Amino acid sequence: MTPLSRRHILELPTFALMGEAPAPAARAFAVAEPDRWVKTVCRYCGTGCGVYVGVKGNTVTAVKGDERNHNAGFVCIKGAMLPQILTSPSRLTHPLIRRGGKLVRASWEEAMALVAARFQETIERHGPEAVAFYGSGQALTEETWVANKLMKAGIRSNNIDGNPRLCMASAAGGYISSFGKDEPMGCYEDIDHADVYFLVGSNAAEAHPILYQRMLRRKERAPDTKLIVVDPRRTRTMQYADLTLLPKPGMDLSIVNAMAHVIFKEGLADLEFLRQHVTYGAGAEANKTIEDYRTFLEAYTPQRAAADSGCRVEDIVQAARWFGERGRATMSMWTMGVNQRIQGVWLNNILNNLHLITGKIGLPGSTPFSLTGQPNACGGVRDGGALSHLLPYGRLVANEQHRRQMEELWGVSAGTINPKPGPSAVELFQAVESGTIKAVYVMTTNPGHSLPNASRYRKAMASEDCFLVVAEAYHPTRTSELADVVLPAALWVEKEGVYGCTERRYQLLEKAIQPPGEARPDFDILCDLARRLGHGKLIPYKTPAEAWEDILKASKGTAYDFSGMTRERLRAAHGLLWPLPEGNHPGTKRRYVRGDDPLVGASHAQRVRFYGRSDNKAVVWLRDQKPPAEVTDADYPMSLTTGRVLEHWHTATMTGSVPALRPLNLEAVAELHPADLKRLNLKDGDRIRLVSRRGKLTLVARETENAREGSVFVHMHDPERLVNVLTIDALDPGSKEPEFKIAAVRIEKE
Repeated sequence: MTPLSRRHILELPTFALMGEAPAPAARAFAVAEPDRWVKTVCRYCGTGCGVYVGVKGNTVTAVKGDERNHNAGFVCIKGAMLPQILTSPSRLTHPLIRRGGKLVRASWEEAMALVAARFQETIERHGPEAVAFYGSGQALTEETWVANKLMKAGIRSNNIDGNPRLCMASAAGGYISSFGKDEPMGCYEDIDHADVYFLVGSNAAEAHPILYQRMLRRKERAPDTKLIVVDPRRTRTMQYADLTLLPKPGMDLSIVNAMAHVIFKEGLADLEFLRQHVTYGAGAEANKTIEDYRTFLEAYTPQRAAADSGCRVEDIVQAARWFGERGRATMSMWTMGVNQRIQGVWLNNILNNLHLITGKIGLPGSTPFSLTGQPNACGGVRDGGALSHLLPYGRLVANEQHRRQMEELWGVSAGTINPKPGPSAVELFQAVESGTIKAVYVMTTNPGHSLPNASRYRKAMASEDCFLVVAEAYHPTRTSELADVVLPAALWVEKEGVYGCTERRYQLLEKAIQPPGEARPDFDILCDLARRLGHGKLIPYKTPAEAWEDILKASKGTAYDFSGMTRERLRAAHGLLWPLPEGNHPGTKRRYVRGDDPLVGASHAQRVRFYGRSDNKAVVWLRDQKPPAEVTDADYPMSLTTGRVLEHWHTATMTGSVPALRPLNLEAVAELHPADLKRLNLKDGDRIRLVSRRGKLTLVARETENAREGSVFVHMHDPERLVNVLTIDALDPGSKEPEFKIAAVRIEKE
């Protein structure tokens, strides 16, 4: 492995524009000397980096990392360019209404009157389940709270879901089924204590660069720290890896089971921890024993896993030994490569298993840690219960007691909340396709770009039978172009609210400037819509701070309790981690741990208590490897996978509008192994057509040794070349998350 130094870290392409870059680079992001600095949070990924924006007049002229936040003053290349997202020529500054097949300018009164009338008419004629809301982890917590309350307690429909279903639902399902409640139990500080990093399906160097940098800084200080990376594609994250495994797409569950096999066989399991803190399950029931689990693992020898995955036996064994070595801390991290699978929940379960069977959990540097894609997917949607089967802060729509709790908190009569969960994200747009859902409000996301099998659902959204409202900061997007009404939304520091990131860290984004033109905060737009629909008493808020008071009450007494996190404390702090049930509590670094988590109780006898479950124990699940939903065959012999790149984010509505970023890697290309190009009589730069059972897409072929032979990689950012016309809409049966990562394709030369 190449030796690391501080110079190497700073010169990595991933980190070239971070906080410790040379002064000329840092000055390049200050357009003018600001009059004041305003504390806020980065607008991009789920890392939740603290930043300050420099403001002159009503313009953001500079950005710098918050040295007192977890990112220690660093920002990635995207974060360094944040001011430019506010001044893009594509910013939408006035409402649009479709007339004669074209979107034309309208007044706010005209637009909102139309939206309210069409929604009210649809509800009266077809019932509350004929309307839907589709949101995302980009909205502020208070915005999502209002949408959730309006839909479930006002309109009385559970047809509310969003983009987190496409990226993090399997992680949530894994945490809940393993530990009883959602969200990671560890924190970013664990990176500083880990001796082994086990990354599966995570290209952290590009998708979470600040966290990857923190791993490299730990390796610099402690050279014996090991980095193990499991991914079908050779990524930037592997540059400093000590061990890499490149499995066949969809076949890594066998590897993790085989690691558990080795851990037991070589005496690395913590049998006392298992006796005190674990039960065992298969299917949906925790009704097995440790003997059942060990018998189950007998089938998952390293030899069997090597045959399943195409990896080497000795690499699988080495990964297990490093993971399980006594006296060394191990931190697992994963993201879309694990979650976006029809076995996403199961793979999350068995990653949790590895920590439970070794007892490497709830200790500094030892934790199973899912990384999040969007900045507020955790705080606003997963915690806030803004998916079709959830209610706020660990409550479920299907649970009568939970419904009664929320009806009381929301001030509505018993029986108001529909006991039947609504459709998941993909199912929601299938209901649009069938005509069951006739009106949809989309906020802070771009499903016309991001949904799998995109052509199918784009057609549904564009249908005359669907009334589509899009609240968006930019136009056109691949969703706003399909809309009947487009509402101009304020963006980032043009409004105030709370984000909650991957490590249960909540932070206040303070308003720094006024939005451009007629743009309004989504909070204000939703409150206006609620009043027009007759729910003004239910949604009485004048400011997000008023909504936050109700949110604190809803969290109180739950396993997510952050009721001590007042607005004033958030304004003063540089991020607070829950549980935080009292105003003087410092926040919780490691959940379920006695002496750290206030919900455990100081008198509890053991080191950990998994209080999310009634028996206070976690579950080790017996999960078998299954093939992906779509396997390659003679007609479609190549495996397609999708992912992200360093320079862009999500559907590039923001990064694609930044002049410095737009030329960098925005065009999607088909990355292919040299052997595949040779076999297909192609060369680098040829135009090819990728064809799946759902669509076709013309791209440039790019030769790279990073590709796995037999596979093709295409990033998901390019709005002109939608890779999701090819991807499959098969769902994980538990999480209802789609299998973006694996689809069968063939290649044709143009």
